[in-house]
Amino acid sequence: MSASTSDVILARMMALHPKIIDLTLDRVWRLLDALGNPQNDLPPVIHIAGTNGKGSTQAMIRAGLEAAGKSVHAYTSPHLARFHERIRLAGELIAEDHLTAILDECYAANGSDPITYFEITTCAAILAMARTPADFTLLEVGLGGRLDATNVIDAPLLTIITPISIDHEQYLGNTLTRIAGEKAGIIKRRVPCIVGPQPDEALEVIETTATRLGAPLLAYGQHWHAHEEHGRLIYQDETGLRDLPLPNLPGQHQIENAGSALAALRYLDMGDDVLEAAVTRAFWPARMQRLKTGPLVQAAPQAEIWLDGGHNAAAGQALARHLASLPVRPTHLVCGMLNTKDIAGYLGPLAAHAASLTALSIPGETNTLPAEVTAEAARAAGLPATTAETALDAVTGIARQCPEARILICGSLYLAGGILRENG
Repeated sequence: MSASTSDVILARMMALHPKIIDLTLDRVWRLLDALGNPQNDLPPVIHIAGTNGKGSTQAMIRAGLEAAGKSVHAYTSPHLARFHERIRLAGELIAEDHLTAILDECYAANGSDPITYFEITTCAAILAMARTPADFTLLEVGLGGRLDATNVIDAPLLTIITPISIDHEQYLGNTLTRIAGEKAGIIKRRVPCIVGPQPDEALEVIETTATRLGAPLLAYGQHWHAHEEHGRLIYQDETGLRDLPLPNLPGQHQIENAGSALAALRYLDMGDDVLEAAVTRAFWPARMQRLKTGPLVQAAPQAEIWLDGGHNAAAGQALARHLASLPVRPTHLVCGMLNTKDIAGYLGPLAAHAASLTALSIPGETNTLPAEVTAEAARAAGLPATTAETALDAVTGIARQCPEARILICGSLYLAGGILRENG
């Protein structure tokens, strides 16, 4: 079966509903019912919501569980280079022939009824995971929580809410209170919920929801703590203190994500060797990932080239903190963003840590912010800025002026996906 067969079916699925995002669960329940309700047959589920850190937290939990000899399903979105990245069955990315068969089955079961691309592909992931034996299922929310297509598990083993900030306002609301209400929609009656660091107004909503549902909370700052001390990760909860290596995923924000992952593993009564594996063996692409191969590296052999897919104001702040912690080196940004994002909020924290910005339009994305608009926003933030047609042009231009630069390609997971496809 050709490697493009699943792509053909995915393209057909795109035409089933005119809107890319249309939050409701009605269509998902209808299709799952037609498929025999596979959501009821999943291995024990850990359901993860939040604005930032969902994927990294999931990756660390998976690394820990697999180190403990457990087989783990994982569902995440969006993908970067290939759709198959979204569905991991018992530790392995779904095979092309399996993916094609599952997509075909879901497409046939849905018929011509309206359903969004994310909804039908989430149903396909659930169907594949329900039919494959495993010890655990890790489900990452796509958008929000309450009405997200993943929110169909009546009794998960555990829920997790990573840090909440302003993002996707057009779908979730323009206040932290409203957004937190959507994220808290994954909390289930009497199911424990691990809560990462939160603004006070978000935590209040989460606590209110948990109280109403009788769901025990394991909240950062109350029931567990995680911080860096002398180059080590110190994690503490009611069972005691753990002195661990720093996460191999770079950035101070990964300390917080590691804390949520460790709290989940401690809830599962995993030992210290598992906790260490969680923070040292996790890999999550496009989160301050250093590129080591490909045309971009060849074009700037003396430079450091990094890739990060963060795209909201909180991600910009986290990235700025990380840049400030690195050895001094001229840092130049290559940035492309979508027109739905808060570009000023994202670039503002980064401006103090960069010497220039080269703006790109994201290839193949209809919602890309035009490169010149991104460049204008950078100038408004105090960054010298220019534009380039491609990432290769941008990197080549920076390397010509500053051969030993630190080059950070950033602003969008969609931009990051294109970079990884060409430089993976």
